[in-house]
Amino acid sequence: MTETPQRPGQPGRHPFEAGLDRTPANHVPLTPASLLARAAAAVGARVGIIDGDRRITYADLYARCRRLASALAARGVRPLDTVAILAPNVPEMIEAHFAVPMLGAVLNPLNTRLDPATIAFSLAHGGARVLIVEAECAPLAAQAVAAFGQPILVVAIGETGLAGALPYESLLAEGDPDYAWVGPEDEWQSLCLLYTSGTTGDPKGAVYSHRGAYLQALGNAVTFGLTADSVYLWTLPMFHCSGWSYPWASVAACATQVCLRKVEPAAIFRLIAAHGVTHLCGAPIVLSMIAHAPDTDRTAFPQRVRCAVGGAAPSSTIIRTMEELGFQVTHLYGATESYGPATVCLAQPDWADLTDAERYGRMARQGVPLATLEAVSVVDPATDEPVPRDGTAVGEIRLRGNTVMKGYLGNPEATGRALAGGWYRTGDLAVWHPDGSVEIKDRAKDIIISGGENISSLEVEEVLMRHPAVMLAAVVARPDATWGESPCAFLEMKPGADAPTDRDVIAFCRARMARFKVPKTVVFGPLPKTSTGKIQKFVLREQARAL
Repeated sequence: MTETPQRPGQPGRHPFEAGLDRTPANHVPLTPASLLARAAAAVGARVGIIDGDRRITYADLYARCRRLASALAARGVRPLDTVAILAPNVPEMIEAHFAVPMLGAVLNPLNTRLDPATIAFSLAHGGARVLIVEAECAPLAAQAVAAFGQPILVVAIGETGLAGALPYESLLAEGDPDYAWVGPEDEWQSLCLLYTSGTTGDPKGAVYSHRGAYLQALGNAVTFGLTADSVYLWTLPMFHCSGWSYPWASVAACATQVCLRKVEPAAIFRLIAAHGVTHLCGAPIVLSMIAHAPDTDRTAFPQRVRCAVGGAAPSSTIIRTMEELGFQVTHLYGATESYGPATVCLAQPDWADLTDAERYGRMARQGVPLATLEAVSVVDPATDEPVPRDGTAVGEIRLRGNTVMKGYLGNPEATGRALAGGWYRTGDLAVWHPDGSVEIKDRAKDIIISGGENISSLEVEEVLMRHPAVMLAAVVARPDATWGESPCAFLEMKPGADAPTDRDVIAFCRARMARFKVPKTVVFGPLPKTSTGKIQKFVLREQARAL
């Protein structure tokens, strides 16, 4: 065996380790704040943000963020203090995603559609020192602050009417546009606090690091093809997973961000045409709204718009309609715990030879890891062993890498369960295909077991969405005296469509799937949704049990 060569005076150290240490010249802790510094230096005159008639260049954006960071510091905000923000998709939300990390503090974007008690819980649990509030969220903020009952600096964006609130622009006027911010000493330092929308109990606060946010920004930019010529439209709430990390990703690419306060099809089409939008993201409900927009809401545009969708895969009907309207759909998969997107369904060369139906089936897969995620696996929960890559064996999706959360704030038990065994356990059931892509079959809690047979609610929903009158479908288990459980379908119909009867829907399904998978119960009406457009199946399960 050859001895490891050593150098005189450095016993035990390999030549490739000796004298090759980290220094400020060759090792700087990663932080997404540096992405803005680079963009301002490289393309300072370029418009970075569009908000109605307002234009903010990268140079101005950097100066405003430095002002905000320095002003907060002067008012006593210290590293690892929490700064909460309650706002729709406005420029100040983007500014907070850079200014607060510059200060070394922790940003807590709050869901604008939660109730005051839950907002107050988040403020208390996260130890918020500052709450930035946009005008339309003022009534919610007032109730939440009253319930919070602790001293907190309230900063108002616009005319909020909140007593004692400090105007946002006045706060910026106190700051230094040349503030010499210093990045974190350790890139593992906490950067963001994002609360999950739990269906039971208090929400859990997922904590992000500077390192994770920086890498996720680059992963998103590469995956979604963002460049300096890109124009990104905010159809995704920035409070959700920090906008899937796209405030940082867009700046990393020196792209232009277009703000949109409320998701409305007419506004989406208008902004796409007016600003040459090239990219947007959203939940399946957003794609459904675009696809079903009446002709009066549609504005023609010449460019192809890349549209990333997360959560459940859109139906083949939605994908077809989006393509006809000029959108290129990309399916992403992830969670709050993974900084948003973790996997992407990459188009393969052989897709050109597939029929439309076959291609849509491939597009519905959750895909392969982003370049910045270390690994994805599909594991048999009973054995913790990977399932065969045969597209048939079902297991739980697990994720590993630098873009998985640090853990849940103040909840070591939940953190231990979620990250047990060196993987983030998603709770999503999937199969693993020979090409390495994963495909979700259902959430573990959404699988319907009828007469000993497992039924994927997603599979039944896909068939229901093919019905010409159906806009949204959700399937849950209903207690059944004979079979244990049976599929119960909740349907939201297209506006103006001729409503079918439950018998019509059942007959439609029987012609397209195995008989045991066909819903035995059909309920018509609006579906309950979360603030990010996800259908609240836990509410539907309760309704099904009460039928």
